[in-house]
Amino acid sequence: MIGPILRLATTTLAAGSLRAAAGEVAARAMLTLAAFLGGVVAVLCFSYAALTLLERQLDPAGAWAIIGVFYALLGLSLYFAASRRRR
Repeated sequence: MIGPILRLATTTLAAGSLRAAAGEVAARAMLTLAAFLGGVVAVLCFSYAALTLLERQLDPAGAWAIIGVFYALLGLSLYFAASRRRR
C-alpha cells in the first residue's frame, strides 16, 4: 500500500525538479543569447567609430584595410589561444 504512494510522491518531486531545471536552462540560454547580441552590436559600433576616425585621416580603402588587419590579428590570437588551451 505504501509503495505506490511513495512512487507517486517520487514521480511528482522528479517532475517538479525537471521543470525547474528546464526553466533554468531556458533562462541561461536567453541570457547567453542576449550577451552575444550585445557583443555583436558593441563590435559593430566600435568598428564603425574607428572606421569613421580613420577615414578622416586616410582614404577609405586604407581605413578598411587597417580595420581588417586588426580583426585578422584578433582572430589569429584567439585561435592560437584556443588551440593552446586544448593541449
